[in-house]
Amino acid sequence: MYIWFIIALIVILDRVSKIIVQNNMQIGESIGVIPGFFHITYILNSGAAFGMLSGKRWFFIIISLIVIGGIIFFLNKVPKEHRAIRFCMGLIGGGALGNMYDRIFIGQVVDFLDFRVWPEVWSYIFNIADSSLVVGSILLAWLIYKQPDSISTRIESNNP
Repeated sequence: MYIWFIIALIVILDRVSKIIVQNNMQIGESIGVIPGFFHITYILNSGAAFGMLSGKRWFFIIISLIVIGGIIFFLNKVPKEHRAIRFCMGLIGGGALGNMYDRIFIGQVVDFLDFRVWPEVWSYIFNIADSSLVVGSILLAWLIYKQPDSISTRIESNNP
């Protein structure tokens, strides 16, 4: 149940934030929250990070479905007491669903979080779903790296 709460929370936060931006800004408009550091900049992105694979809408929808399918498959294999892994799975699932919604219903992903801390060549504007995917993936990789035997043993012993 815990993982479904995390997924729902991420999807709701992502959708609400995108709706607010879409209803109050024009595409390309930028508002300096902390000028030179953090802006709200409304763009539509047809690709992944940094616009990679631009226009590959169905590719990303299929990848999202595979990720969500993987989460459902592994859900019963990860013990309920291993909340950190389940939390990561929730972050990843919520992020995948949030961006998949945009790709299905808008055709592109709504991005608006614009931290200007890297070189302009790397201009990267993202959203809550992107953040959730990245944080969940990094945390999951870290957990697996730090305790690989413990995690695989728990998952294997939980198989029916």
